[in-house]
Amino acid sequence: MRLIIAICAAFVLGPPAASAQDVAAFYRGKQLRFVVGSSVGGAYDLYARALARQIVHYIPGNPTIIVQNQPAAGGMVMTNQIYNQGPKDGTVIGVPLNGIPTAPMLQAGAQFDAAKLNWIGSANREAYVGFIWHTVPVMRIEDVANRELLVGSTTVGTTMNDFPLLLNDLLDYKFKLVRGYQGTPQINLAIERGEIEGNAGVGWASVKALAQNWIDEKKIRILLQYNAESHPELAGVPLVMSLARNDAERAAMRLLFARTEYARPFFLPPDVPSERVEALRRAFDAAMKDKAFLAEAAKLQLEVSPMTGEAVQALVGEIARTPPGVVARVRAALEAPAAK
Repeated sequence: MRLIIAICAAFVLGPPAASAQDVAAFYRGKQLRFVVGSSVGGAYDLYARALARQIVHYIPGNPTIIVQNQPAAGGMVMTNQIYNQGPKDGTVIGVPLNGIPTAPMLQAGAQFDAAKLNWIGSANREAYVGFIWHTVPVMRIEDVANRELLVGSTTVGTTMNDFPLLLNDLLDYKFKLVRGYQGTPQINLAIERGEIEGNAGVGWASVKALAQNWIDEKKIRILLQYNAESHPELAGVPLVMSLARNDAERAAMRLLFARTEYARPFFLPPDVPSERVEALRRAFDAAMKDKAFLAEAAKLQLEVSPMTGEAVQALVGEIARTPPGVVARVRAALEAPAAK
């Protein structure tokens, strides 16, 4: 009987040990790539570079990692390329904008199934805000129903583009978008110059990382937060869901604003061997607790509130099952033109 138990235990425990050895053998001496779907210097890029410096210590075989940027079309080009062309061996990790998980439902040009990507985690459940420059004569978010507000955006599919467009459709707000900025730093510069009046959908962590002095000197006014629960630093700022007037509006908001929950996601393409997906998920989890990573994140004013890869995978799958009528309404809202 003991022999049978020992044989069974060896059968159960043997494959994981062998798999771990195989993963280490594969990654030893390899160079991995983080491909960031936004420009250098923005919050996505900062998170990726901080993580790259520490996650290598937790990947079996201790490979090296380099960070590359491919900001075309809000990360859509990067995601299409990795999904369809790979390499699908666990050496390339996509760092998309958080609109990518819903892009196949809401945007043209998506050539991937977000639920089939292997999500390895998200660095933050992030508060997103809409803010304006302090000289703009708008005091409350409801005032945007009565006055046009000029806000900056990079491209379609980003929070700074999509969030205000949905509010325009649902609540008759008057956000007017100016697209084409390279990234958040360039939008901030345009706000300071008076070319635009604010940013209607940006991560609070990004605001703090890039423009803490604006907060300290009260140069901006926060009108709205898009997250599910109020952020401790944003007491008194209304939550977007409180503006919904019926179930249909709440469902539309849930579809679009769920991206604040997987705010800084990382993925592998389909068909990566499962043991490598598992190894990278566990390395991600460990790096999120790494003292050096947390110290660098704090220095950069980057908040860390991670989700596991399994949790991101489940949430992306849930959102993918949104009723078609809700999807159609949100998609129509996002097709509104920008300012000329």
